[in-house]
Amino acid sequence: MDYLLYLALGCFAGFVAGLFGIGGGMVIVPVLVYSFAAQGFSGDVLTHLAIGTSLATIMVTSVSAVLAHHKHNAVLWPVVRHLTPGLLAGAFAGAQVASLIPARPLQILIGCFALLSAAHMATGWKGRLGHMPLPKREGLWVAGGGIGGASAIFGIGGGTFTVPYLTLHGVAMTNAVASASACGLPIAVAGAVGFMTAGLHTGDLPAGAWGYVYLPAFVGISATSLVFARIGARLAHHLPADQLKKLFACLLVIVGIGFIRGH
Repeated sequence: MDYLLYLALGCFAGFVAGLFGIGGGMVIVPVLVYSFAAQGFSGDVLTHLAIGTSLATIMVTSVSAVLAHHKHNAVLWPVVRHLTPGLLAGAFAGAQVASLIPARPLQILIGCFALLSAAHMATGWKGRLGHMPLPKREGLWVAGGGIGGASAIFGIGGGTFTVPYLTLHGVAMTNAVASASACGLPIAVAGAVGFMTAGLHTGDLPAGAWGYVYLPAFVGISATSLVFARIGARLAHHLPADQLKKLFACLLVIVGIGFIRGH
């Protein structure tokens, strides 16, 4: 039954990621927290386990997204290349920091982030910094470190932070989304490795866990999310995306309030 849940979660997360252009981690982390709690996992580790597992699944799903964007020549590879050292270092460090945060405060952080994401999706705000150019290489290293660290703490691929950062510096939305997809891979790899190493000697982990990555969930979600991400991307051109984003924002509000209040 648990495997069926993970397969279904992969379908939903992939579909939402493809439809709205957001990382599946926005869906995966909350559902895994509730799923792990229902399975009786220790409350001290289940939140960290959900975040680490989410990052591991993004390693798989981001590859498909990057290849699709690359075919349309939409990825700004020089920008991605300069962001990557910071993304790798920041995501690994963010995983170590998250592993030190107790479960309850970490859930409150995730809840607040869900509410902020809901507000962003509901308003559709897209800021710009006029014609201010992107920083040079060292500046992008620093920006990548901040994006990678925050993304690892919340278990997401970083598009929520990378897209606004690029558009605020005048990058076209199409290129920003495509480049953010490419940035998701180093974030996911470094973040997942960070959570695995941070949890290796932690007690109360369930069987099948490699540190803070739960392999059964990783396999089940990865198996279906790739296919449904493509379906979501195709339907994005035919469905009323603005209305759907507002509905999804409402779901994030419910999730956010639930995490902040506790369950």
